[in-house]
Amino acid sequence: MSQLLVEYPLTGPHAWDNPLARGVDGVLRYGNLTPALTELLDLQVHAFGSREAVVEIGGPRLTYRELWHCASRIAGGLQEHGIGYGDRVAVHMPSGARWVQAFLGALLSGAVPVLVHDGLPEAVAERVIADSRADFVLGPKGAELPDGAAYIDDGAALGDLALLSYTSGTCTPKGVELTNENLLSAVRSVVAALDLPTDGLRNLVLLPLAHASGCVDQLLPTFAVGGTVVLTRDARGMAEAIAAERIDMVSATPRIFASLLPELAELRAEGLCTEGIARISKAGHRAERAASPVAPVELTAELRGVFPSARQWSVWGATETSGIGLAVDDAERADSSDAAAVLGFPFGGTELALWGPRATAGRGELLCRGPNVTPRYWNDPTTTAARFTGTWFHTGDQVTIDADGLVRRGAVPVE
Repeated sequence: MSQLLVEYPLTGPHAWDNPLARGVDGVLRYGNLTPALTELLDLQVHAFGSREAVVEIGGPRLTYRELWHCASRIAGGLQEHGIGYGDRVAVHMPSGARWVQAFLGALLSGAVPVLVHDGLPEAVAERVIADSRADFVLGPKGAELPDGAAYIDDGAALGDLALLSYTSGTCTPKGVELTNENLLSAVRSVVAALDLPTDGLRNLVLLPLAHASGCVDQLLPTFAVGGTVVLTRDARGMAEAIAAERIDMVSATPRIFASLLPELAELRAEGLCTEGIARISKAGHRAERAASPVAPVELTAELRGVFPSARQWSVWGATETSGIGLAVDDAERADSSDAAAVLGFPFGGTELALWGPRATAGRGELLCRGPNVTPRYWNDPTTTAARFTGTWFHTGDQVTIDADGLVRRGAVPVE
């Protein structure tokens, strides 16, 4: 039977955002973005200079002004090493304030940061760095970061490559090109979908910063609203952060949340106050959900017991979609008979299509396009051709889409 591509109109609670308009390529785009990520961040530095930007539990605390100054000096040091516009700079170090400084330093130098997770096996990390053709590596732990006269390159445009983020879950990660438009669109989408406030959000980010879900979908949106990113590595550090740092949002993957549940329940029983936490964001792609030892509905219930005042969102995405694409308020699926299968509604200009012989019946491989979707893989035209049909990205997920636009995962019968 021949393959069919069937497009689904945007519906659901996050379907449209007023600034979105369809481009000549058919893709919905935001029409009022700043030209580059660095410009957006620069505006926030001037607006919120004295606010804390990054807090590392047991480590540095940096205001926006201090963070920007440190990053601009790293950018100056990179420039003195011959790094400039379009060069690749690998960021290969543990998550923390130093990681944020290095990442922003690479951006401000005009280079393209390459995210290399510090948990990768050494051989895989070396392959990623080699594949990216990195001109400089920031890291490993303990190595001095470049330092020079403060420097900021602000010559980038929306269509320029801004970040190289590598796929996870395979022995051979693939480089995903994310442009300024991809990043800025993802930031705008997350801020709107999660209704992030501008009055001092303090986001405890437990996601790896070297993944799109941590960097693009939590770090950058928090900065975009002048919030504070709080970083820690364990449950005790998390308890300290909740108690002392006025945390009102916690972001992690389902697997990370599940691993912390016993300690969190114990700490709450001991009197840890979690009433101030208003938002829980659970980011998970297909492999991540499969790896979580707790079913989604059970996890939601367990987290509600620990964070009774928090509204919980589940966000689906892939590196190729800047980590976003579908979202659902978990309260909306709590009573559903197939709640565990729910992935969510499209948001932020993400449009959906189905691919396969049963596409017209609402079943098939999920395809998506939008302002957050990568234009291509890095230095890999073969994979790019295989994973794209026009502007549509093939996710590899088999799903159903109902009349309201709600996407559910599940095997699709073969006919």
